[in-house]
Formats: sequence, structure tokens, C-alpha cells
Amino acid sequence: MDSVNLEVLRACQRWIGTGHRVLLVTVVKTWGSSPRPEGSMLAVRDDGTVTGSVSGGCIEDDLIERVRRHGVMRTRPQVARYGIDADEAHRFGLPCGGTIELMLEPLDGANDAQGIATLCARIEAGELVARTLDMSSGTATLATARATEGVTLDGERFVTIHGPRYRLLVIGAGQLSSYLCRIATGLDYHVTVCDPREDYTQAWDIPGTTLVRTMPDDTVLGMRLDRRSAVIALTHDPKLDDLALMEALKTPAFYVGALGSRRNNAARRERLREFDLPDAQLARLHGPAGIYIGSRTPPEIAVSILAEVTAAKNGVSPPTILQVEGAKAAREIAASAGSLCLG
Repeated sequence: MDSVNLEVLRACQRWIGTGHRVLLVTVVKTWGSSPRPEGSMLAVRDDGTVTGSVSGGCIEDDLIERVRRHGVMRTRPQVARYGIDADEAHRFGLPCGGTIELMLEPLDGANDAQGIATLCARIEAGELVARTLDMSSGTATLATARATEGVTLDGERFVTIHGPRYRLLVIGAGQLSSYLCRIATGLDYHVTVCDPREDYTQAWDIPGTTLVRTMPDDTVLGMRLDRRSAVIALTHDPKLDDLALMEALKTPAFYVGALGSRRNNAARRERLREFDLPDAQLARLHGPAGIYIGSRTPPEIAVSILAEVTAAKNGVSPPTILQVEGAKAAREIAASAGSLCLG
């Protein structure tokens, strides 16, 4: 679940609390390409006010118009489909032939308000929560979820998963880490910052992060990193970064990266070999961390690193610096050829 969905749920809580009725819309399933993933949420208030998103905009417009004309439905939850054929897909801004299935859930009254408030509180506490909606009664229950669970609808129950599914361990509490962690929390990572250096941790005040002062290798072992975990070493101190990396590379973490120049990272790999790390594990190390975007300032470097982390999470290979420089050279050659032709 992303932070946009949390804002949608908070809005539902506020609106119901002030006497409004709300239509909560959730993406159940998509076929073909889709602007928003399964589990994405939209809330439409009884006066047409809206927050969140389930498509590129046209489906939202249709739902708002429905609510304005007929009000929030007073029946049980129901499923709606858009884009069943190419014409309707085009009308609602979906990719050609795409289809999206939505759950339409009316919310009203103290019980719904309390249920949404409890869900928000558990999410904000860092819990991973499964919300099960009974289709016949319209009542919802909450339970602890597993990260591997997803949106499901079996005809009788609709289950959505809420809360942080991915973890990020950042080694170092310096300036770059502060920018990176701000962005990472916005990307819905549960962020842990590890730095045993008191001079750095005293001023750490980034909301939504957990600061620990244990040694990095102990922290990695204690967190029991899984395939939904990422580790980024940012201290520039081999005594700290290498300790984290030598343990993190042994785990299923989907991303393990370290800051530094190519020369520094080559030296780091040689040091890690001394800890008997095999080549297959060393090959998993992203170093220098980040994709090439010409970044120079700490905020830009943070964007570069998290872009690479996002690509790794989504199974996408970002362009390398050689590819970027090759494409740039090709454009310059083409531009030069064009100039010659014009001349």
C-alpha cells in the first residue's frame, strides 16, 4: 500500500466524522496495462469531492458524476468493470483493450469511521494489516498480514493489504542519508538507519524512520533481511560499510548498494573477498550505488540511488553510464550530421 492510499483513508475518516457519506473505490484487478496497480484507492464524498486515484482520470470523472447524480449507493459493496472493449477502454483513458475491475464500498456512520480510524492507526504504527470486507454484510475486519499477501476477491470476501511491505536499511546517519530517508519514507519503505557514531546520531530527526546505534553487521543479522529488503551503505567508512555489506550480500535482499567512486568500490570488492565472499555474492553489490543522472548535490544523489533501488524492486534494468554516454554521443553525431546536411 502506498502513502496516497493512506491519505485516502484519512480523508474517509475525516469526512465520515463530519457527517458525510463516502464511496471508497479500490482497484481489484487489471488486465493489460494499467495506470494504477491493484489495491489503489479513490474516495468520493457525497458532494463529489474526491481524493486518490484508480486510473488516468476518466474513470474518476465517471464515478464523481455517478455520486453527484445519484448519491453514494446505500446497498452492499459491489464490483464494477471499465474498459471491457476497446471503445470503452479508449473512453475511460485505459490502454487499448485494457480492463479494470473496481470494488465500490459505501462508508457511513460511526462503525465505519471507527474501523477506518483503527486501520490508519495501525498503518501509522508500521504494521502490515489485512482488511477483509464481507461482501454480503458490508462489514470489515482487520488482522495482521504477511508481506507476500495481496489483493484477493473470492466472491464473498475482499481482502486488501495495508502498511509497509518493503524494508530499507541505511548505514550512516549523515546528510545524504537524511535526504534519502525522506524520499524512501514517501516511497513507503519501513526505514531503519544504523549508525553507532554518536556525533552523527545526536542530530538525527527524520520522521518515520527508526534509528539504531548497534554495529552494522549485528543490525543486518538482527533484521533477518528477506527478498523485500534493501541495504544501502553511505558512511564512506569501510569499518562500518564493509561490516554491513559482508552480511547483507549473504541474504536474499533484492538490493545491496554502497556509495563511492568506481575505484573505491573496486577496492571494497577486494576487501570483501578477504571475508571469503564468493564472486556470485560480490556480483550482487551495486557500487557505485545509483543510476547516472549527472547528480552532484545530496538530494540529487539520493534520487539517483532510490531510482536504482526502485528499478531493482520492479525487476527493471536501468541504463548504465556507458549506455547514457553512448546515447549522448549518438545524438551529438546525428546533430552534427544534420548540420552538415543543412550546410
